[in-house]
Amino acid sequence: MSPLTPREWYRRERRSPGAARLALMAASRLWAWATARRIARGRPIDPGVPVICVGNLTVGGTGKTPVVRALVAMLAAKGRHPAILSRGHGGRARGPLRVNPGQDGAAEVGDEALMMSADAPVWIARDRAAGAFAAVAAGAEVIVMDDGHQNPMLAKTLSLIAVDGETRDDEWPFGDGAVFPAGPMREPFAVGLARADAVILLLPADLPAADPELLALFGDLPVLIARLAPTAPPPTGPQVGFAGIGKPWKMERALKAAGCDLVDFAPLPDHKPIGEAALKFLADRAASLGAGLVTSEKDWVRLSPAWRARVVAWPVQAVFEDETALWSLLDRL
Repeated sequence: MSPLTPREWYRRERRSPGAARLALMAASRLWAWATARRIARGRPIDPGVPVICVGNLTVGGTGKTPVVRALVAMLAAKGRHPAILSRGHGGRARGPLRVNPGQDGAAEVGDEALMMSADAPVWIARDRAAGAFAAVAAGAEVIVMDDGHQNPMLAKTLSLIAVDGETRDDEWPFGDGAVFPAGPMREPFAVGLARADAVILLLPADLPAADPELLALFGDLPVLIARLAPTAPPPTGPQVGFAGIGKPWKMERALKAAGCDLVDFAPLPDHKPIGEAALKFLADRAASLGAGLVTSEKDWVRLSPAWRARVVAWPVQAVFEDETALWSLLDRL
């Protein structure tokens, strides 16, 4: 299993770098160079329909997938026929293929793609251009890309950046600005922001307002605020929670903020299968505390049917504070 996302990545200030940190910074420069080179050499292909890309500047945990689902719902409500294009991270399939939620599992198509297939047609493709053409041939009138801001294969009509707007406990969405593997950035902040048309700032339901200092970073770019809100109350009674998402500590924090009687919580690696031994340990822990088991919707779809019957999923959705402002962006489509 892959290691957990280092929480220290999101600290605004670091201590003086040691030898290990200096080595990581050298690797970061190589990563940033390779990313910039790939983007510069790209020859974007127009699939013949509008492409909305929902990407991010960091390696995960921003709320990107709920934004994709919200956009698809809005487009469908206006009578359009959207399709979601995903790399299928965490799955084996290379595609292009359309996700069949009744037959495909997360190990084949990835957890996020399987979860989103309840909303709209989802196409998996490592080759994003091939996936886009397959979706268009199947009737898609607009493509919503889940991730891909650093992927130059498709011509993007609208590039949206999802940003985690939670700034508390000395956490900062971009850490100290270091690029992976020394920090959470996929590329330098200014470089990635220059290719964006707008920012979607995701705030938790219990945070009153966005940090003015964070808002100032985006300059003249439009910034739309969306709230990550649960679609239902958390389960009642004592609960043991677990989550394998980009920032699992945010799931723990959100459950507590929603009033869940959370007696224990286990962070797990993002996208990775949850083994039988780990699930049995969590079940035994819950039993010893007289508690139930609760997890994120993304983790829940990775479970077997038998385990799904024993674990409660707690879904969240992105709710835009100003849908009119969002539609003003979508009008260019």
